[in-house]
Amino acid sequence: MGRAVHRLAVKKIERTQQPGYYCDGGGLYLQVSPTVSKSWIFRYTRHSKSHEMGLGSERDVSLAEARVKAAEARRQLVNGIDPLAAREGHRVQERLQKAGTTSFAECAKKFIAAHKAGWQNAKHAEQWQNTLDTYAGPVIGELAVKDVDTALVLRVLEPIWAKKPETASRLRGRIERILDYARVRGYRSGENPARWRGHLDKLLPPALNRKNRKHHAALPYDEIGAFIEKLRGQEGTAARAVEFTILTATRTQEVIGATPGEFDLKKALWTIPAERMKAGKEHRVPLPPPAIELVKGEPAGTYLFSGGKEGAPLSNMAMLELLRRMGRDDLTVHGFRSTFRDWAAECTSYPSEVCEMALAHAINDKVEAAYRRGDLFEKRRLLMLDWATYCEAPKGDVVALTRKRA
Repeated sequence: MGRAVHRLAVKKIERTQQPGYYCDGGGLYLQVSPTVSKSWIFRYTRHSKSHEMGLGSERDVSLAEARVKAAEARRQLVNGIDPLAAREGHRVQERLQKAGTTSFAECAKKFIAAHKAGWQNAKHAEQWQNTLDTYAGPVIGELAVKDVDTALVLRVLEPIWAKKPETASRLRGRIERILDYARVRGYRSGENPARWRGHLDKLLPPALNRKNRKHHAALPYDEIGAFIEKLRGQEGTAARAVEFTILTATRTQEVIGATPGEFDLKKALWTIPAERMKAGKEHRVPLPPPAIELVKGEPAGTYLFSGGKEGAPLSNMAMLELLRRMGRDDLTVHGFRSTFRDWAAECTSYPSEVCEMALAHAINDKVEAAYRRGDLFEKRRLLMLDWATYCEAPKGDVVALTRKRA
């Protein structure tokens, strides 16, 4: 009668090429695949069901090591333990221990990577990362995300809560979302220490009190003519970009990212693609004659307003630096949109929706938005012609707008 166990020998294992299972005894088998790769299998029956548990490749696990592993599995069965379930439980425990050591910074990077594809602005992920690195990183960045509590969140927020309320509010919201993500991924448990309502609102004053909110500094509309006159005396691409921004009532990022292919000068039209718009929707801008002349006057390049480096656009700080050189530190480029809106409200009879559409503002009324199919382009063309005429008037002289309204 042959031996019940230890039937295989090392040399026999090396010579075996035929696919199949070769029994060593005691539930241990050498499995040879059709590609002649070899591995160890432990077979057993529990509750009338057959199971197979892999013990590793024959290249990595010797015959002696495989026998030790099989013997351990048999001991577990004798003690009423399922070897497969025990191994899986061990792996789960290892994953939990590893998850418990995931730092807040690591979790933040995973969150950003998981969500950035759905963010409209490509710079959004960079803004998230920079804000977290600057303010949260020094306090909680290297800590395990499971250990972040209310006291630590307050240590991050309190130094900037009053000084930089807008930044602080965004930062709090971002920390909250990252900690929610960590809980769902199993990196932490319990309540979110960064939530506002019913928690931090009891410990911190409202960061965005409307009475204290500062808006973009804007030029009074009756001074725009004198400003344009002075602006045209400035040299350089930034000055032309500022004038173009004023005449089109657009945003800085929309202007500096403009490329020659977006313009149809025969139709006096500038089409800004959806990916560069704040609302994620394509925007058509009617170009008044002075804006067309600015487009024609720029040298050919990758961008309409080129920066200092070849193939790069004008820096987003270049226009602001120009205002400072002009002695107008009291203004922001974005504020000229407010100048335009104030002028449209005070000096024209254009409907509010035409003015808001010119600024590419979203329609807040969901019912109206559902029925609005057009973009009021022809009405906006007249509005922008009137705006350009007003901007041409020196020293803010009153300009009579006698155009018949559509």
